[in-house]
Amino acid sequence: MKYLLDTVTVIRHFANTGNIGHTARTLLAEPGNEFCISIISLMEILYLSEKRRIKINMSQTIERIKSRPAFQIVALTEDILKIAENVHFRELHDRLIIATAKWLKAPIITSDTEMKQLKNIKVIWD
Repeated sequence: MKYLLDTVTVIRHFANTGNIGHTARTLLAEPGNEFCISIISLMEILYLSEKRRIKINMSQTIERIKSRPAFQIVALTEDILKIAENVHFRELHDRLIIATAKWLKAPIITSDTEMKQLKNIKVIWD
């Protein structure tokens, strides 16, 4: 199955830091699953690493993504932006990640409690 990872999940998984929910961790370890990562998450990782708030930088993250066949980067497209017009969420980066999940027709693996409140997107963590 295909899943979209949010930024926190990407950081925790590839930096091997912090907790990942049991269900999310199980899915990440299962063979045959596909994991998509929005280019927006890579932008956030660039920013957070420059601010020294995380232990992994964008280049390291991209290397790790490219070294694992189950992972792929999803570009921000016009179609995703059109979907984002109808996504109402407080934070722009998260809004674009949610729109990407809708475009992919994929659940989001995230610990974000506000995303868990969304009615029209499946969120996986615990």
